[in-house]
Order: sequence, then C-alpha cells, then structure tokens
Amino acid sequence: MGDGPGHSSEELLAQMRADGVDYLVGTPRGQLSKLEADLAGLPWQKVHDDVQVKLLAKDGEVYVLAKSCARRQKEHAMRRRRLRAMWDGLVKLRQRTVGRDELLKAVTLLTHDAGRAAAMVEIHLPPEGRPVTPESFRFALRKDAFRAAWRRDGSYILRGTLRDGDPAVLWQRYMLLTEIEAAFKCLKSELAVRPVHHQLEHRVEAHILVAFLGYCLMTTLKLQLAAHAPGLTPRSALDKLSAIQMVDVWLPWWTRRRRCPPPAAGW
Repeated sequence: MGDGPGHSSEELLAQMRADGVDYLVGTPRGQLSKLEADLAGLPWQKVHDDVQVKLLAKDGEVYVLAKSCARRQKEHAMRRRRLRAMWDGLVKLRQRTVGRDELLKAVTLLTHDAGRAAAMVEIHLPPEGRPVTPESFRFALRKDAFRAAWRRDGSYILRGTLRDGDPAVLWQRYMLLTEIEAAFKCLKSELAVRPVHHQLEHRVEAHILVAFLGYCLMTTLKLQLAAHAPGLTPRSALDKLSAIQMVDVWLPWWTRRRRCPPPAAGW
C-alpha cells in the first residue's frame, strides 16, 4: 500500500510505479484545484453516514475525492476562530500608537498564530520611514480566497494505483491504513513500548505480546470513553488519573446487628 496515509513525494511515487508497487496515499489539498474540472461532472457515492466519494481515473492513477460533513463543520469552526483572533488583533493594533518595528513584530505573530487562515487577509504595511496611521496600515478580507477555502472544506483527495473500480472500497482501505498508522502511533507515544531492543527471540515475542495487550486495553478505554464521555480521549483520561496522589476509601464494615462504632476520623 505504499507509505500509508501520509503524503509521498513525486519521486517516490514514480519509483513505486516503475517497480510495480501499488500504493494508496493522501494528496495535498492544492491538488484539488487541478482536478476540479475533471471531477465536476462525476457522480457522488455515499460510503458512510456523512461521507461521499467520487472516483477519477487519470494518467495511469486513480483519484478519490472524499467529502465529509463533520470534517467540513470542524474546518469551518477552526477557520472562523483563527480569522476572528487575527482580525481582532489587527483592529487593536490600529487603535494603538505603535512604531513600525513594533507593528511588524505584532503582525508577524498574528500571522503565525492564524496559520493558513492568514492568507485570506490582505495587509498593507507602511513603507519604511513612514509613520503608522490608519491610511498607511490597512487590511481587508480576501473574499475570493475565503470563498474557495470555504467551498473546499471537508474535502480531501486520495491517490493510488489500485483499480477496484469502486471508490467506496478504496476509501475503506484508506481508513484501514489510518487505523493501522494510529495504532503504531499509540504504541510509540501513549504506551511508550517502542522500539524493541531485545536480543533474544523469546524476549522479543514477550515484548510484542505486552504491546498488543496494552493496545487492547487502550482501545477498550477509547470505546468506553466514547460511550460515556465523548469529549475525553484515552491520553487525557490517563493524564487526569496520573494526577491523583491519594484516595480515601471508607468501608461500611459495621452493621445494625453488630453495634460496632464507626471508624475514627482519619482511620
């Protein structure tokens, strides 16, 4: 399956095609603008409760365009939050009396915090040697860029050489790859059971068994949290539990028949 869900370089993909190795990888969203015309007339196919896909065969490869409603809402919210923070920061800078150097530092910090959303704001800075005034320091929303990003939110493209003819099958295989990648990430970070430095075979097998059992426990915890505390992740749950230093346990060991006094305070 190639390099899994991550993005791969064109040189690596070309080498894999030359060697006859099949792959299925994610593609940067910028690729969508190059394929929009070819994908426009293709039908959507529902593969999940909130996921639709399209399939395009082109230049010896297949492209799967997936669109998720939940992902779209999440990206909408993230962009609004970052744009609002950047816009409010720029408004406050215009209301303050600052020098050009201080203005450049503040704008650089706001742009960094906004991430990709910063490209949707056009900023005019005063030339060197000129004072900072409302006329020399201006900013405006790039409406075309904002609409284009808003329209593409929730969409992502898969690229590969697997020719099943069914985009739903390719999407399901990609989701399986993401789960495998997440499992390795969990073993490496949350459970901290990698790498394996044993020299004897039976110790290596024991280490793998412990890693597998730990991942089973982590998956069980994840399912339990999804049912009872959807906003809590296994990592955050373990962090909260690790902060517990002492627990007082009171056991009702007396009954009505045995008139024994209750335990003293601090027992």
